[in-house]
Amino acid sequence: MRRPAWLTSRPIAHRGLHAEGIAENSIGAALAAIAGSYAIECDVQASRDGEAIVFHDSALDRLTSAKGDIATFAAAELAPIAYREGATLATLSEFLAAVGGRVPLFVDIKSRFEGDMRLATRVAQLAASYSGPLALQSFDPQILIELRRQNVPRPLGLIAQAGYEDWKDLGDAVRQRLAQLTDFASIVPDFLAWRAADLPHAVPLVCRAFMPVLAWTLRDAQSRSEALRWADQVFFEGFAP
Repeated sequence: MRRPAWLTSRPIAHRGLHAEGIAENSIGAALAAIAGSYAIECDVQASRDGEAIVFHDSALDRLTSAKGDIATFAAAELAPIAYREGATLATLSEFLAAVGGRVPLFVDIKSRFEGDMRLATRVAQLAASYSGPLALQSFDPQILIELRRQNVPRPLGLIAQAGYEDWKDLGDAVRQRLAQLTDFASIVPDFLAWRAADLPHAVPLVCRAFMPVLAWTLRDAQSRSEALRWADQVFFEGFAP
C-alpha cells in the first residue's frame, strides 16, 4: 500500500524525541521516541563517499565540535565525530537497525538541488532491505522522481511550503518551480508534508481530499491542535503531544 494507515497513526517526533542531553537525529533520540510510542522523522546527508549519514545540517559546526561541510568527509571520518551532547553520528544503516521497525520512520533526504542522486540511490538500497514501516520524503522533487523511477516500494512524500523567498542559495528558477509545485504531477506523491505556519492554504486543503497531509513542525499543544484542523498528523518537537 502506498498510503498505509501508519502514515498518520502517530504524532511524528521531528529529528527524534530530542531534548536536553539527547541530540537531534541521534539514536538516543530515536529510542526516546520509541519509548513514547511516537513515529520518528530523521534527516540524511551524503558523505563524500556516498554514505547516508543521519544529520540535518550541511555543515557540522552547529551541532558538533567539528567544522566543515559534511559532504567533504568520508563516512569513516564522520564515524568518531560526536554531537555536543555526546552521541556519535549514525549512518542510516545503523539508525534503521536501532529503530528495528518498532515505529514508523520518515526519512528526509536532504538535497543541494544540483541533480546528484547518489544519496537517493543509497537510501533506496537501504530501504529495500528494511522490513519496518518506512516513508521517504524530500523538498527536492527530482529526488522523489528518481525514487519513483527506481520503483522504490515505499510511500514517497513531498515536503513543501507556500514560499521560498528565504532560500537564498537557490536561483530564482528553482524557487519558482518549488513554489508553483511544477513537478507535482511527475512525482505523484503519496503524502504531502506542509509547513504549519502556512496553514490554512489551498494546496494542502485540495491535496487532503486524495492523500494524507502532515503538518511541520509544531512546538506546543495549542499549535498542534490548530494544525490538525487542516492536516491529518503532525511533526512535533519540544513538547509531548
